Amino acid sequence: MFELVKAGGWLMIPIIACSVVAMAIILERLWALRSKRVVPGNLVAQVWQYHRKGKLNNAYITAIRDGSSLGRILAAGLVNRQHSREIMKESIEESGRQVVSEMERYLNTLGTIASISPLLGLLGTVIGMIKVFSAITIAGVGNPTVLAGGISEALITTATGLSVAIPSLMFHRYFESRVQRLVIKMEEESLKMVEIMQGERERELE
Repeated sequence: MFELVKAGGWLMIPIIACSVVAMAIILERLWALRSKRVVPGNLVAQVWQYHRKGKLNNAYITAIRDGSSLGRILAAGLVNRQHSREIMKESIEESGRQVVSEMERYLNTLGTIASISPLLGLLGTVIGMIKVFSAITIAGVGNPTVLAGGISEALITTATGLSVAIPSLMFHRYFESRVQRLVIKMEEESLKMVEIMQGERERELE
């Protein structure tokens, strides 16, 4: 492995660094964007049950806020449950923007890695080919050994750059799509909570 990295030249260092960062982001986002962590099931129904029993106090709201991303959004609305529907929705939307921003954390970095990794590989290819032509100028084309170093450097950096870029791009698109789906689900649940707290949908949860 070390010999392969060495044969690829100094550009292998930033490409490998990109791969390490990309892997760390992918693992962290896979953990952070789990459905149970972001949008736990039946949370709105639980809130309604506590509200109906008169147990919807500040301690319970704090527990909801700390439990999940959806809970953080719902808690913003529950704090203002005594106010009008518009005020509840405004507080939920403000909290929702912050939650969505956190859900999209590191995705720009992952997208950047997906973009620059093949460019680094291409740069390695260019540098390798320059070495090949320099060797041809000095030693001619009669000695393949002289040309092998530059050709291998060109191929190795290109392959490595693509190997980092392809999964990075795939996971970047996957996470973007997952965030969008989770945001839609949180919007639906938040609207449902506003409606039941305003007495418009409580029958559906009984």
